[in-house]
Amino acid sequence: MRILLIEDDTTTADFISRSLKEAGHNVQHCTDGKDGLLTALDSPFELMIVDRMLPSLDGLSIIRSVRGADNNIPILVLSALGEVDSRVEGLQAGADDYLAKPFACSELLARIDALARRGGGAQEATRFTLDDLEIDLLSHEVRRAGKLIPMQAREFRLLEYLMRHQGQVLTRTMLLENVWDYHFDPQTNIIDVHISRLRGKIDRDYDTKLLHTVRGAGYVMRMPVSE
Repeated sequence: MRILLIEDDTTTADFISRSLKEAGHNVQHCTDGKDGLLTALDSPFELMIVDRMLPSLDGLSIIRSVRGADNNIPILVLSALGEVDSRVEGLQAGADDYLAKPFACSELLARIDALARRGGGAQEATRFTLDDLEIDLLSHEVRRAGKLIPMQAREFRLLEYLMRHQGQVLTRTMLLENVWDYHFDPQTNIIDVHISRLRGKIDRDYDTKLLHTVRGAGYVMRMPVSE
């Protein structure tokens, strides 16, 4: 997805840009409100992320101008102003969603996915399958080829996240935030250890390997790619 990020804080912008690019998005960044508005009106984007407090032109003014140009692009507002009145003001200006700072990368990505699915409304899945591997979120059971595989709580949570996003390469940042609730990298091999244990349980005794390492990127649940 091509995303326009308008954020003047370089640390926040770097964090967001890196996270979005790791998730496969194409990001263009503007630090100034007026430049951001001109970029939004001159170039095609699929989604905008707009900080509320910006130099030269504030975020809400940008949104009103974009909507005034009959542009219905999904817009997510970022702001340190998280009070109800501030959120309501942002939505009334034309934003589709409002995320208060500080925030987790996982929540940002989830909100972006939700905006991309606007008009959906599919029922939340409780069971995921890949080849002969099955995970049931209601019974907390994992089976492969019909055989029940015992799972510790963290292993089950890791497998659930991988299965929910099968076919998508998941980075260390995404796994740490969604499986371990870490919003920083503890610089340990915790992910490698759990991936190894999980792979031993779901792949070791089977010819078809489903959990794959993508060097320099992360991990993915998928069928093997034919050579």
